[in-house]
Amino acid sequence: MDCLTVTTRPQDWTGDLLCIGFWQDQVELTGDLALLDGCLGGAVQELITETEFKGKPGSPSVTRLGAGSPVKKLALVGLGKADPANLEAYRKAAATVAKTAKSQKVHRLGLFLPPSDQPAERVAGALTEGILLALHQDNRFKSDPEDKPPVLEQVEFLGIDGGAEGITRAQQLVSGVILARELVAAPASVVTPTTLAETALSLAQTYGFNVTILEREDCEGLGMGAFLGVARGSDTPPKFIHLTYTPPVTPHKRLAIVGKGVTFDSGGLNLKTQGGIETMKMDMAGAAAVLGCFKVLGQWQPPVLVHGIIAATENMINGHAMHPGDILTASNGKTIEVNNTDAEGRLTLADALVYAEKLEVDAIVDLATLTGACIVALGDDIAGLWSSQDELAEQLLQASAATGEKIWRMPLEEKYFEGMKSPIADMKNAGGRSAGSITGALFLQQYVQKTPWAHLDVAGPVWSEKGNAYAGAGATGFGVRLLMQWLASQ
Repeated sequence: MDCLTVTTRPQDWTGDLLCIGFWQDQVELTGDLALLDGCLGGAVQELITETEFKGKPGSPSVTRLGAGSPVKKLALVGLGKADPANLEAYRKAAATVAKTAKSQKVHRLGLFLPPSDQPAERVAGALTEGILLALHQDNRFKSDPEDKPPVLEQVEFLGIDGGAEGITRAQQLVSGVILARELVAAPASVVTPTTLAETALSLAQTYGFNVTILEREDCEGLGMGAFLGVARGSDTPPKFIHLTYTPPVTPHKRLAIVGKGVTFDSGGLNLKTQGGIETMKMDMAGAAAVLGCFKVLGQWQPPVLVHGIIAATENMINGHAMHPGDILTASNGKTIEVNNTDAEGRLTLADALVYAEKLEVDAIVDLATLTGACIVALGDDIAGLWSSQDELAEQLLQASAATGEKIWRMPLEEKYFEGMKSPIADMKNAGGRSAGSITGALFLQQYVQKTPWAHLDVAGPVWSEKGNAYAGAGATGFGVRLLMQWLASQ
């Protein structure tokens, strides 16, 4: 499918489906739209009136036009409250349009939206993102897929001069999101720690990254007792993955992104018995986002050096599994009393963060499906943000605003760490029921000494039971667009 910008006005366009966007409560036919309405014999105003269209987002109005019309079908799409600088409104509108085009089985689509304050590159990029993300389907595991591939062949963004580079960058960005989605969506029997390592090796071969895969013995040599404690219960060997992207110019900064890579989380001996275990294949969504970012890094080539770190393992139960009450020693020498084997992600991240800091980077950001408590606090659509530095937190919040991947800054309340102190070790790996997402972040903070660090608890938005504006039910690929916006802005 091709996306392109054209200077053609809507009244001069011919094709299968013409979509016209309006801001909420600004549904007026002036200028080009008045001319279009005249060309179509008043069909635009008639559709507005008959459907009581008000420009609210997410509910398009569609009609078929007469046989002699240059446009076969007409659709109206709402953008919500007027904000010409808000590219997220354009992105969501484009996603709605893509779904409409799919349901209407059209080949050629024209989209005309109100003018934006943003450059053509950004507008065209946002529209392309919305369309490609909404049309992505993952039918790998269906013998006879009910959803056939979309027949849409060409999308033209009308009345826009330029923007080709924005479209190309958006296509590259979406390729990383789709990689993350498909890794998260695959069964745990398909995506194992070995699979994540093989994906990293494939990316390295394609884009020229440096890659190191540490085996269990290598991790033992580095003293990664926290990570290996989790890995003990699985018959599948752990893999510690280190990817490095080096830009073609002198890097502006050196950064690290760390993704939780638990490819299946049974809960260990604290077995998950209260529901949700069937979706625990998605507990490696942080790692998937890191790999998705590297697919984009290889194509965008921003002027920053980036390390991608993933401590990949399963959290399973066998005769060697970690027991509640065990004491683990992380690679920085800190000892951990395991009082909950289902608080395993922070154990794997502890050694990953220590490893990342030794790389002497300017900042570290980790992504993890760390706690159900974060979903209780922020719901399914918003990730929690904790950071040791205001500047880094603000950079991530700005990236969130630009991409529409929502995050909310939460406190690192030191007092709450009191509940994680152990009488026999340096700390426990879990606090009580209260402030569970905060105590999880405080635990991770113990493994970053000096480097500016941010933690994103993405347990909610990486998976959607009912789907969202850009994706069907299941994996969303959350984090790739957010992190790439941050990395590219450094």
